[in-house]
Amino acid sequence: MAYLGNPAKTAEYLKKYQFHFQKRYGQNFLIDTHILEKIIQVSAITKDDFVLEIGPGIGTMTQYLAESAREVTAVEIDKSLIPILHETLSAYDNVTVINEDILKVDIRALAENKNHGRPVKVVANLPYYITTPIIMGLFESHMPLESITVMVQKEVADRMKAGPGTKDYGALSLAVQYYASAEIMFMVSPGCFMPRPGVGSAVIRLMRYRQNPVFVSDERRMFALIKAAFGQRRKTLVNSLSNAAMLSVSRKEVTEALEEMNLRPDIRGEALTLEQFARLSMLISF
Repeated sequence: MAYLGNPAKTAEYLKKYQFHFQKRYGQNFLIDTHILEKIIQVSAITKDDFVLEIGPGIGTMTQYLAESAREVTAVEIDKSLIPILHETLSAYDNVTVINEDILKVDIRALAENKNHGRPVKVVANLPYYITTPIIMGLFESHMPLESITVMVQKEVADRMKAGPGTKDYGALSLAVQYYASAEIMFMVSPGCFMPRPGVGSAVIRLMRYRQNPVFVSDERRMFALIKAAFGQRRKTLVNSLSNAAMLSVSRKEVTEALEEMNLRPDIRGEALTLEQFARLSMLISF
C-alpha cells in the first residue's frame, strides 16, 4: 500500500482516474508527508478515538488517520473522488466514506451512531471558501466534540484568535472563543499543496470547552447581536443594532443597555469583549 503524501504518487492517481480539480470545491491536496505527520501529532489521535474527517480528497490524510484512530468517517462532497477513495483506502477496514455535503449531514446523529455519545475529534484540510460555515456548523450542532484540528487560510486562523480592537476581530473570533480555546499550531507554505494556493495556510486546534467561558440565557440572541454588530462594522453599536432588520430593537433600548454597562454611546462592536456581548444579550430583548 503506497502512501499518497508525495507529489508523484498524487499525480499518478489523478492521472489514472482523469481527475480534474474543481474550483467550486476549493480543492488543494496536501503533498508533504512532514506536514501530514505533524497534523496527526498535534491532533493527538489515539486508538480509542473516532475521527470525523471533512474533505478527504484522494485519501492522503485519511490513510494517516486510519492508522492512528479506532475509526474514521470521511465526508467528501465531490462524487468524482469516491472511486479514487475506494482504491486508496481499500487496505483499511476502519474507514467509512460518505459522499455528501458536510453542511447537510446530521453530524450529531453520526457521532451518536459511530461513537455512542462520546466526544469526537474532527480533523480536516478545509476548503477556504467554506471554512466559517463548517466550523460554525460543528459547534452549533452541539455534537459531543473534543477537538477540531484544521488546516485553514492563515488569515482565517488569525481571525479565530483575534481580540477586541484588532482588524481581524469579528463574529468568527467571538464564536470560536465562546465554544473553544484556539491555538495556532504551525504555518504551512503554498508549496505543500497541489495545486498551489495563492495564500499561506495554518493548522489551528480548537479544544472544545466543557463549560462555556461566559453564561448567556439565549445563545441565538447573543450571536444575532454579534452578527448585527459586525454586519456594519464601521458604524456605532447603537446604529448597527437599531438598523438591523432581524433584531427589531430601538436606539433607545441599545443606548440604555450600554449605559447600564458603563459603555460610551458611540462605542463600536469591535471594542466589546465576549463577556460584554453576553451581558448585552441579557439586557436587550427582541
